[in-house]
Amino acid sequence: MKDNHINYIEFKADNLEEVKGFYSSCFGWKFTDYGPNYVAFSESGLEGGFEKVESKIINGALVVLYHNDLDLAKRNVLKYGGKISKDIFSFPGGRRFQFIDPSGNELAVWSDQ
Repeated sequence: MKDNHINYIEFKADNLEEVKGFYSSCFGWKFTDYGPNYVAFSESGLEGGFEKVESKIINGALVVLYHNDLDLAKRNVLKYGGKISKDIFSFPGGRRFQFIDPSGNELAVWSDQ
């Protein structure tokens, strides 16, 4: 994995079983469940996942970048005009944060460190 490269894409879904069936049947994607609210996919060209949400889905895609030094990446986001929308948190396999860029796009940065 390389710092600052797009590494993962995350979508929102209101029904994980339905979305798994759709992408599995249509495109042959494989899935790994991580509890009742998250499922990861593979064999799609770029790994990603679906997060279960209750709210109406408006912008359902979250692009996730990788950076070995998560704290440095967060400092850079803030230094150059980004805003943190979700502070650093842990998840199975690593930690991440989400930010809003100067144009209003939300992205995330994760690290396995």
